[in-house]
Amino acid sequence: MKASIKVYVGGDQGMVNQSVYSTLNYGQSQLLMSFIALHDMQWQKARVSRVYHMTKRALDITGALCGLALLGIALVFVGILMYCEDPGPLFYKQKRVGRYGKPFYLYKLRTMIVNADEYLKQHPALLAEWQMNGKLQNDPRITRIGRFLRRTSLDELPQMLNVLRGDMSLVGPRAIQFSEIEAFSELFALRQMVKPGLTGLWQVSGRSMTSYEQRNILDCTYVLECSLRMDLQILIKTLPVVLNGDGAF
Repeated sequence: MKASIKVYVGGDQGMVNQSVYSTLNYGQSQLLMSFIALHDMQWQKARVSRVYHMTKRALDITGALCGLALLGIALVFVGILMYCEDPGPLFYKQKRVGRYGKPFYLYKLRTMIVNADEYLKQHPALLAEWQMNGKLQNDPRITRIGRFLRRTSLDELPQMLNVLRGDMSLVGPRAIQFSEIEAFSELFALRQMVKPGLTGLWQVSGRSMTSYEQRNILDCTYVLECSLRMDLQILIKTLPVVLNGDGAF
């Protein structure tokens, strides 16, 4: 069984060869992971300029302020619907791995029942699927309003606070849980060289329709190729992906 995904990357000189990532199959995953591991992380760190970091931070602050304003408006309506369906906290926080492995709390609008974590532990088949894919395709814990929030990505808006605080960036690798570190082995240090992002290369390359291995490779690809041009490309491509609900569940 094979599945391929499109990868939106630039073609600037000095970037990783785009043809290597243009089609990514399950059978190629280990080969590509080995390819990525051969890159010199010190070279990657040296090539990213201070101007890029300053510009990226300014973009993060501007985007976060706009996102938080939108969140304030959405909470008036969403908060009422959430409370009517499943009374409980509006927000959900979870410890995630930040830049250089530093822990931080990631915030989201709650999209699941209040006892979601306990429910997963009580159902071994669901727990096994989650441990394999990092997601459940038909998650019974998600509320009706939660499905709407996920499909429209409105549940991600509280992460704008993480972006404003500097824990995250608008664009970057996925913010993984500490339980996922082992899956990256020697590549963990590479992917944590940058801040995790609200959106990223994997979100515009299939989102949840990609396999766990593919997401890992896309995260590492971003770290090796990150630039202001790539960030802007990803941000522009994120909007239609979110509006169409592509790969969201």
